[in-house]
Amino acid sequence: MRTTLILPDDLYREVKRTAAAADRTMTAFVEEALRAALARQNSTPAKDAKRYRVGATGVGGLQPGVDLTDTAALLDVMEGR
Repeated sequence: MRTTLILPDDLYREVKRTAAAADRTMTAFVEEALRAALARQNSTPAKDAKRYRVGATGVGGLQPGVDLTDTAALLDVMEGR
């Protein structure tokens, strides 16, 4: 589809220079840049997030009965209930 973009002069010159240096058309350069921007915007953080595992440090480990995945039980232990 054909469309018109209104760009600031300095941005137009930079896009034109960068596209020419890569032996590409401005259309191809702008298309790739727009697709990359849309892909970044549409990616979900959960999909891109890396999983981290935090291990116990120090000596002795966890207290008996402490389950770090059970927040309510952990609060009970911390508050001495």
